[in-house]
Amino acid sequence: MAKKDYKKLSDDIIAACGGVDNILSASHCMTRLRMNLKDASVLNLDEAKKIPGVINIVVQNGEQQFVIGQDVATLYEEITKNDIKGAGSVDDEEALKADSQAKGNVVETILSYVGGTFSPIIPVFIAGGLTGAVISLLQTFAGLDASSGTVFVLTAIQQAMLYFLPIYIGFSSATRLKSNPYLGAFLGAILIYVTQNRPEVLNFLGINVANIGYNGQIFPVVLGTLFMSVVYRFLQKTLPVVLRTVLLPVLTMLIVVPVTLIVLGPIGYWVGTALANGVLAIYRAFPALAVAIIGATTVWLVFFGMNNATYPVLFLLLAEVGSDPLICTGMAPANVAVGGACLAYALLQKDADKRGVGISSGITALSGITEPGVYGVLFPNRYPLIGAMVGGGIGGFLAGLFGLTQFVVANPGFISFAAYFNPDGTWGNFWGMMGVMVLAVVVGFIVTYVLGKRELAKKA
Repeated sequence: MAKKDYKKLSDDIIAACGGVDNILSASHCMTRLRMNLKDASVLNLDEAKKIPGVINIVVQNGEQQFVIGQDVATLYEEITKNDIKGAGSVDDEEALKADSQAKGNVVETILSYVGGTFSPIIPVFIAGGLTGAVISLLQTFAGLDASSGTVFVLTAIQQAMLYFLPIYIGFSSATRLKSNPYLGAFLGAILIYVTQNRPEVLNFLGINVANIGYNGQIFPVVLGTLFMSVVYRFLQKTLPVVLRTVLLPVLTMLIVVPVTLIVLGPIGYWVGTALANGVLAIYRAFPALAVAIIGATTVWLVFFGMNNATYPVLFLLLAEVGSDPLICTGMAPANVAVGGACLAYALLQKDADKRGVGISSGITALSGITEPGVYGVLFPNRYPLIGAMVGGGIGGFLAGLFGLTQFVVANPGFISFAAYFNPDGTWGNFWGMMGVMVLAVVVGFIVTYVLGKRELAKKA
């Protein structure tokens, strides 16, 4: 396959979007280039999907998402060389106006917000989580002393991942809401400060403040930044320009912080606790079925962009039980089953281009990135979709049946093998997950190949 020309791809996408002047901002997640346009009607979706290098285009809540693949960061760097702003500009009145006029139903709005908030912080979880796996490997195979300075430094990387979670989410959430991301991070830092330094009894203007630990919490800072975005925009519009620089940040925080600590923080904490307990109750009652459902439906979640909605549950599980026995554990066999289905599809193709798409998408899916396979192979062709769902469902069922889990956040797939090492040094979970994923690949491949043979025979 020819080396991808990112400069040309960037120019083609910008042209399809109506030029630099029509692009308000650009950002990216793990596989998608996200574009916000002044006039979205300029973009011809059918023509833009034909651009070499663009796998598909998904529109959510007024945002145009170009599905590129795991090399999207390289394309984003090329895009931003054209003086295009990154997401989260808070002083661009035109951007705020376009954002308020973006059309989309409630579900699309929520999914867009959740995806835009949690996707950017996934690298933090991958870095922190896999560092924990590295510590276990070094102690097991290299005899590294647990009390050494090396372990202390590596542990700092691992522990800071969850400890400062409100700061990452505050920044990312405020960015997504086109508020001030630094004030969002500041709000997260305040919640952590209060958690660590509060007196035994705390009140504000005579109102009691609930004794809650916000380290590793999600929903308190999410609700806080949602409220902050409303306050920030209101003050931005009403304050005189000459006073805005000084008064806007201080008034925002003087209003938002007490309301968050007294009202929104406790509500968010109780919601998160209830959600975590509910998910765990379902998993504990029907573990095999619960993980099988994730394994069989992950391709649909990816197709509709709803996989982003699983991030809050994933983070809650990590905070509550220290691993993820449901979301990533179900997605691991689902992702590699996509790889098996794509490789079987490639084997059946006589056309070199289709074969190339199948092979590249298959290898990528085995590494945990499935968008190229989902959009380029599975949904345009019915039989690979069925093969991937069967493989993922069977793999998920067995993972749940044997109580397997993923200990850290990482792209579920073979490339993240270290995520399946148990910190206690035992090997059962690792070999169990490897076996489940291999089985999912084989089942996905065989089912796709058999169904594909029948499909091609009908067309012959």
